[in-house]
Amino acid sequence: MKSPKDIRIADFSYELPDERIAKYPLAERDASKLLIYNHGSISHRHFRDVSELLPEGSLMVMNNTRVIQARMHFRKETGALIEVFCLEPARPNDYVLMFQQTAACTWHCLVGNSKKWKSGVLSRAITVDGREVVLTAERSLDTDLSAKAGEQLIRFSWTDTSITWAQVIDACGELPIPPYLNRKTEESDLRTYQTVYSKVKGSVAAPTAGLHFTPAVLNAIDQRGIERAELTLHVGAGTFKPVKSERIEGHEMHSEWIYVPRTVIEALLRHHCECTAVGTTSVRTLESLYYIGKKILANPDITEDQLPVAQWEPYEGVSGEDVKSEDCLSAILQWLDRNGISALHTATQIIIAPGYRYHIVRRMITNFHQPQSTLLLLVSAFVGDDHWRDIYRYALDHDFRFLSYGDSSLLIP
Repeated sequence: MKSPKDIRIADFSYELPDERIAKYPLAERDASKLLIYNHGSISHRHFRDVSELLPEGSLMVMNNTRVIQARMHFRKETGALIEVFCLEPARPNDYVLMFQQTAACTWHCLVGNSKKWKSGVLSRAITVDGREVVLTAERSLDTDLSAKAGEQLIRFSWTDTSITWAQVIDACGELPIPPYLNRKTEESDLRTYQTVYSKVKGSVAAPTAGLHFTPAVLNAIDQRGIERAELTLHVGAGTFKPVKSERIEGHEMHSEWIYVPRTVIEALLRHHCECTAVGTTSVRTLESLYYIGKKILANPDITEDQLPVAQWEPYEGVSGEDVKSEDCLSAILQWLDRNGISALHTATQIIIAPGYRYHIVRRMITNFHQPQSTLLLLVSAFVGDDHWRDIYRYALDHDFRFLSYGDSSLLIP
């Protein structure tokens, strides 16, 4: 497999006028345009027609993560406004346990205006279910934890121990809509910036390809005999991290937490390891399964902390590329059985770029991504050669709306 490390990010640029960036969603989610790239030909319809374009009896995999109100503001006695942006749990480091905490918790955070917060404790009064609560934030002194570059460990505590962290963050947090929308979060975003099938709290950005689905569209998919399976990848702030290095080798992907029930893996095996992936987050999760399975095949006694997929792992150990996808997925099921667990909990840092060979995803539903982004690299790897340029040129010529609240595409290479 060719390594993408030498790819120049400047080669994945296109002109995106600001007026083509959708600042708000359409009133009807499924009224959005759907570009269809099918074996080289390009056309378009509306998203509500998507079920008619997929094979009967096929498999669709969706990311059921739910965006949390991760951005919080505190004001110091001096009047300085400090923004604390929760990225991922630190203690406890399990998402489910984190939202059940009733006294204190610690998160990996970005801190805005941190120069004005040299030391001390930040506090603010909030109202949770009609009760007055004091929430405090301070830098963690937990020596067993370490912060990542550019992040800080922040310990939160609150005065009412009958209240969970989930209630706290819902009461005082702000939904972090994408920075490129250049506007503040509005009340409507609390509804429109979630998929209709979102369930598991943890993301700081929505899996936006899923924003087009409605109950009517899901019903049409079911009526066509298309099996739906759900997994979870909690989207981190790294999804908006621009590639600043000239070559991809200098870009570090954020690691993201994934959860895949064994029922999803069983469904993939029933469908001969082929599926339609909704969104790039589902794509990264599904393709990571191949490499997790390869590791298990090489070492059946591998421990859970050895399962995460590293950024460049798909491009190393070329001799193992002929391992069948079925064998990799079966190995994961056997590993789950040996360990007495019903779902795969791990993380992935995978980067998918030209030179990558897809193992599980055969069709992809995805929005239109920013120039010079890793998501555009992923799409380019999927459709092959320079076909992404034809797709994006067609979208621009036919008045498609771009980015998170924009229109979408069905890609069948």
